[in-house]
Amino acid sequence: MAVDPITPKNITPPSGVAHWTPSEWRSHPRHQMPDWPDSQMLKEATTELGSYPPLVFAGEARTLTRELARVAQGEAFLLQAGDCAESFAEFAADDIRDKLKVILQMAVVLTYGAGLPVVKVGRIAGQFAKPRSSPTERVGDLELPSFRGHIINDDAPNPAARIADPQRMLRAYNHSAATLNLLRAFTKGGFADLSQVHAWNQEFVATSDQGRRYETIAGEIDRALAFMRACGIDLRAESTIQQVEFYTSHEALLLDYEEALTRRDSLTGDWYDCSAHLLWVGERTRQLDGAHLAFLAGVRNPLGVKLGPTTTAEEALAICEKLNPERIPGRLMLTTRLGAGHVRELLPPLVSAVTEAGHPVVWQCDPMHGNTIAAEGGRKTRRFDDVLSEIRDFFAVHHDLGTWPGGVHVELTGDSVTECLGGADEILESDLPLRYTTTCDPRLNARQSIDLAFRVAELLRV
Repeated sequence: MAVDPITPKNITPPSGVAHWTPSEWRSHPRHQMPDWPDSQMLKEATTELGSYPPLVFAGEARTLTRELARVAQGEAFLLQAGDCAESFAEFAADDIRDKLKVILQMAVVLTYGAGLPVVKVGRIAGQFAKPRSSPTERVGDLELPSFRGHIINDDAPNPAARIADPQRMLRAYNHSAATLNLLRAFTKGGFADLSQVHAWNQEFVATSDQGRRYETIAGEIDRALAFMRACGIDLRAESTIQQVEFYTSHEALLLDYEEALTRRDSLTGDWYDCSAHLLWVGERTRQLDGAHLAFLAGVRNPLGVKLGPTTTAEEALAICEKLNPERIPGRLMLTTRLGAGHVRELLPPLVSAVTEAGHPVVWQCDPMHGNTIAAEGGRKTRRFDDVLSEIRDFFAVHHDLGTWPGGVHVELTGDSVTECLGGADEILESDLPLRYTTTCDPRLNARQSIDLAFRVAELLRV
């Protein structure tokens, strides 16, 4: 994609955003944004960031919009998964590879089990900022500014580390660029070839019941590929078998960073946030008059909005009109995070209102954030059964209304962590301290993630 920070000549911007600029958000009320102590340092960091190449390309974002349009029409399923918050400290190639492995395994289970194409989007290569419920937190005897993600400050428990540092945005860009480079190498260079399905099964997953179920599927895929070769089909010429389309996403929380990486596409005249293929706005920052929606309204990336239990049908409709007034299929994803036990009551009015108004949205279930609890000792955790319950009710509501349950949005890691309770490992509260490594919210481990994929595949077959 050729990009130019200056408006290209002889190109008319699309209707509705003719006067929009990436700094539009600055005139709106802002939430969950850091207080930068040094405005000159902030200006220098964003100016330098604005001179960097885009991380993703407008054409890739348009392709994802087309794929999400298939999801909105019930012809595909969306799997969005990855870390709660990426860490500068966990940046080894093995960490990135293992996360990708789990997502690829889940996608194979869903595709094979449900007979549907799966659009794969990672919470990766940019998920460095996190909203917080309080501006401060207590660590031992200290009252400190809250850790807001490594793109803003550090999680070390001392006052100096918690100062918002704009130079960290440059580190986040470099980490994202390196992660993207590795992801592209893995997904296009042979690692994601379907003939490698056995190699994706990590040792601590392979020894579980879910790992053995996965190996059965892998064996059947091997036999199918062998049959195709015997029929004279040259699999080496089939890019759909050898390569995987994999997209990146993160919450567009730190608008200084997002603005600096927004570029105007010289082919269409549209603005694109080139920090990721897909951006979303969270439950805490989806105010209709707020800075975050004002920013997202002007970029042409596919977008997501998290809807919590207080969301009304009127608010959902207003969000749709603000972010997708042209009703472009695949442009907008509504991600509900309602909590186990509340979906059957709260979801139908939202789905009915949006559907009746003719908005072609992707409906997605985030079963993680509405089910966070505090275990004994104060650690945040989630029960696997609650996660599964919310997904089941999400599917049931859409089945009853005749609409399509388009996807799931989960926080996971490729590591053998003990952060969420239950699941195949039957993790207990007493197990949480054993391998609790998240920098923010608890994640499913690889076994729990594969288990969840099998359960969702069963729901898709109904």
